[in-house]
Amino acid sequence: MSHSSSAPVIQEVEDKKKIVLVGNPNVGKSIFFGTWSGVYVDVSNFPGTTVEITRGRVGEDALFDTPGVYGVSSFNDEERVARDVILSADTVVNVVDATHLERDLFLTLQVIDMGLPTVVALNFCDEAEALGVKIDAGALQEALGVPVIPTTAVDGKGVAEVYSAISLARPGKAHPEIEAEVHKLLDRIDSRPEALMVLEGDWTVAKRHGVEPLAERERVYLLRRHRANEIVAQAVTRPERTSRLRDLIGRLCLDPLTGIPVLLAVLWGCYQLIGVWVAGDVVGLTEETLMQGYWEPWIRGLAGGWVAEGSALGQILIGEFGVLTMTVTYLLGLLLPLVLGFYVALSVLEDSGYLPRLATLVDRMMTSIGLNGRAVIPVILGFGCVQLGTITTRILGSKRERTIATSILNFVVHCSAQIGVIAGMLAVVGMKLTLAYVATIFACLAILGTVLNKMIPGKSSALLIDLPPMRLPRIGNVLRKTGVRTFFFMKEAYVWFIAGSLGVSLLHISGGLKAWQNLVAPLTEGWLSLPKEAATAFVMGMVRRDFGAAGLTELSLAPWQVVVSLVVITLFVPCIASLMILFKERGVKEAMAIWAGAWVLAFTVGGVLAQIVL
Repeated sequence: MSHSSSAPVIQEVEDKKKIVLVGNPNVGKSIFFGTWSGVYVDVSNFPGTTVEITRGRVGEDALFDTPGVYGVSSFNDEERVARDVILSADTVVNVVDATHLERDLFLTLQVIDMGLPTVVALNFCDEAEALGVKIDAGALQEALGVPVIPTTAVDGKGVAEVYSAISLARPGKAHPEIEAEVHKLLDRIDSRPEALMVLEGDWTVAKRHGVEPLAERERVYLLRRHRANEIVAQAVTRPERTSRLRDLIGRLCLDPLTGIPVLLAVLWGCYQLIGVWVAGDVVGLTEETLMQGYWEPWIRGLAGGWVAEGSALGQILIGEFGVLTMTVTYLLGLLLPLVLGFYVALSVLEDSGYLPRLATLVDRMMTSIGLNGRAVIPVILGFGCVQLGTITTRILGSKRERTIATSILNFVVHCSAQIGVIAGMLAVVGMKLTLAYVATIFACLAILGTVLNKMIPGKSSALLIDLPPMRLPRIGNVLRKTGVRTFFFMKEAYVWFIAGSLGVSLLHISGGLKAWQNLVAPLTEGWLSLPKEAATAFVMGMVRRDFGAAGLTELSLAPWQVVVSLVVITLFVPCIASLMILFKERGVKEAMAIWAGAWVLAFTVGGVLAQIVL
């Protein structure tokens, strides 16, 4: 269960002990959360995977997973979301990266200065060992004054030991000068953690207690940084610098001269996997051979014994747009293999550590449309599911960047299922028309981003992103993420597919479908130069764009008509589920502006293209 606001989450479990997972981005907190609570959360090799408070239960206690933060404060959304949960914690489990201990100990020492009972999970010990880094966990425990447990969480090593150590959690050794200053505030602020926040100049916490924040942040931070460096000098031994193959690959991904060919190779590999093999060979087997060849005749024969196919009920169940025929074929024969193929590719890229390097590589290009390279992460996740991408825009640094990224996601980014259908249709029209389609969509993206960048006041923020190590993707993690994501995608999609086919069937039976096709014929036939039956696919597309794209496969289209129809359905309105997320994330006004704008953009661009080529 996830929540975007921390206060209600805390109030719901006031009577329970609160165990809070805290750490920098990409240190593996979610593995501990998932193992202890049994609640699945994404585990990826890039920062920003967790953007909300996630709550579960471990025994009789409440367990919270917080967004990755470098410190407890109110500088950005992640920190604001995490702050109140951390301040209310009964026990903090602080997960630190053994390969970046200098960086991570700053947050550890801040938690200790708060006086909260703490356990430290020293994660990625396998990678530290591979780098030749030796960490004296005993010396670290002595310096911090709290239990320190070495772990390699991704392999399950040490995770149970950390949980066992929660009962041994205790306040650590706070910095004497900071502790003295905090104690001076306790006559006005009855919470030591919140007194530390006031000392560090947090306006929100100070206002809560009716006091003025103090201007001691810089001095406190310097004291803490100095102490972290001293502890690292005592507990960590590093080898002479060595170069490894994966470091070399990581650098090649960052240099434009080599990074762009790497990117093109990655895109080509994804196209071969999803567009050629899955959309061609696999879907040919599942949709045509299995579903249309065996399933549909069998279910028509079975249901036909109970209801006439020509009756209204028969049309709804086993007719042209039937719930038991077309819907099941689309879901299992078409959608399922495409979604599986996409999530395999995405999970491999995530686990390899390539995505943050891609963000760095494209930073300059993203700046030209008002974003920074970090925005490439929600955009790529949006290719899996636009809803997920829209939620992930929270990792961006400003409201302006979130507005631009959300608009791009909902105007020009298609979800995994839609990509598969589009790739399958483009595969039969040849490379020249495929490039024409790609160029049209890319031009829309560039123009849209440039216009929004000019219209919305402000400028893009600088890119600050951690580069995790390049790794061979772990097969177990790839399969687990692919399976879980596909399950939830299909679980969410099947309801809308059934609703869509039911609506289209009712329109078909009542004659409303013909009336709709005739009503918009000037648009479909006159402006887009498509058969008037294309209007049916647009009705289906209002429910889900992938549903609409699937409907286009039923039409007999010339090659350029394929391109025009795909441009329109790509730029078409967000599906109903995405619209609900838009309302939640961006508000009614912005969401409706995007929804209405998508109508105009889709039919304007599609029509102009049709007038040129048809």
